[in-house]
Amino acid sequence: MTADDRLIVALDVPNLLQGQELVDQIGDAVSFYKIGLGMLTGGGLALANELKQERGKRIFLDMKLFDIGATVEAAVRGLAQFDLDFLTVHGDPHVVAAAKEGAAGSNLKILGVTVLTSLDRDDLDNCLIKDGAIPDLVTERAGKAFEAGADGVIASPQEAAMIRALPESKGRLIVTPGVRPAGAALGDQKRVATPANAVADGVDHIVVGRPVWTAEDPRAAAQAIVAEMNSAQAQQPNR
Repeated sequence: MTADDRLIVALDVPNLLQGQELVDQIGDAVSFYKIGLGMLTGGGLALANELKQERGKRIFLDMKLFDIGATVEAAVRGLAQFDLDFLTVHGDPHVVAAAKEGAAGSNLKILGVTVLTSLDRDDLDNCLIKDGAIPDLVTERAGKAFEAGADGVIASPQEAAMIRALPESKGRLIVTPGVRPAGAALGDQKRVATPANAVADGVDHIVVGRPVWTAEDPRAAAQAIVAEMNSAQAQQPNR
């Protein structure tokens, strides 16, 4: 079978060995994996390299980099040598611009994080983020990230349609965590949608972690998510 790379499975497990075991269980049902900070000290970069170079998988490195421009540029230049596919940085324009400089000459796509899907308005107030409805803030940050050169943005599926409506979004990626199949536990996610709703709103990739790796049969769980996306797409032939 050919896996549907719209589904990115988050390998949110503690270390390389458990990541390898999960990938073995899923097999050819998934072609795209996310490796984040939680596994960085547990062999995350080594696993990313193995999955990319030896197993032919696509890799999303979720680092959410944020620093002064020169530091971000240097960090991204170092990561670009691993021939990975996606890398996240905070969506602030100076960070995005520096990351694009660091990725120059490689195929690494830079994705700007808008507002984390685990945050709501109360959380933003505690962080001293300016007033406004979250969808409006997310859309504004997405537009600024695109203007700074981002290849795409990270946002919740609830904001995907608004971002897709931006003129600047043409040819850019929308990648959405916070996707949960119907009936799945929300965990620490607050702004969520189903795979079908995410696809209907124009996202390019959905990121799903716990509903897959905590399932009794992770392979079947991944296949069910893809089937739901395909069903939603079939109802929208112009997508």
